[in-house]
Amino acid sequence: MQSILRHAQIGSGVVLLTYLFLHLVNHALGIWSLDLAGHGLTLAIRLWHSTPGTILLYGSAALHFSLALRTIYGRRRWVLPATEWIRIWAGLSLPLLLIRHVVATRLAASLYGFEPDYEKIVVTLISSGTQGLQLALLAPGWVHGSLGLWIRFGHYDPVRRAKPALIAVLAGLPLLSAAGFLHMTRTVEKMRPILPAPDPKLLAHQVALDAWRHDLLTLYVSLVVGALVAGQLRNRVERRGLRNTSLDA
Repeated sequence: MQSILRHAQIGSGVVLLTYLFLHLVNHALGIWSLDLAGHGLTLAIRLWHSTPGTILLYGSAALHFSLALRTIYGRRRWVLPATEWIRIWAGLSLPLLLIRHVVATRLAASLYGFEPDYEKIVVTLISSGTQGLQLALLAPGWVHGSLGLWIRFGHYDPVRRAKPALIAVLAGLPLLSAAGFLHMTRTVEKMRPILPAPDPKLLAHQVALDAWRHDLLTLYVSLVVGALVAGQLRNRVERRGLRNTSLDA
């Protein structure tokens, strides 16, 4: 059973890391032009908004999160190496950033017919003052996934020999992504000195989207805290049982 769960965790993590990789690449294409990044976004939407892509992506996200909750609940000791703490922090912080993005794009598209493109996304982010959030959005997930694969496969000789190249990709791709997004932002600002209002569909349903965002964040935090508290209570009960057993003996 443990082997099956470990393979499920790795498989779902690879799917999510692939999604992040393509997203980072899309942003990096903005270094060359807004149009090129737009073509990349169109291909990504066709992939992930298709029925198989949706099932694969959100099924992997649900599975990976469920296994993370199981790990949090089942952990007996929290004395961990620094690398593991960084991986845990990155993994748990990603949904806090990503929920806002998913609600404003995927949910808005599925529920209210919003058609995302980079110009609309940039205008919305500038209007709301959340450009920095967009730059920080994908980095935690990228770090979490990369460290997870390194912890799992880093002991193999071919992987260890490729370590310098892997570090270059780990650090370089988010930097290129940030540079691409900043270039797209400057391009939009030059094209439109007076920014248009955000998409009317987003404005019309802003209250509903904010409610979705609040509810999803509340659910996420409640599940993580609940798993942690339940695990600590279980540990305390087990320790008390062991002490009572030793005293009886």
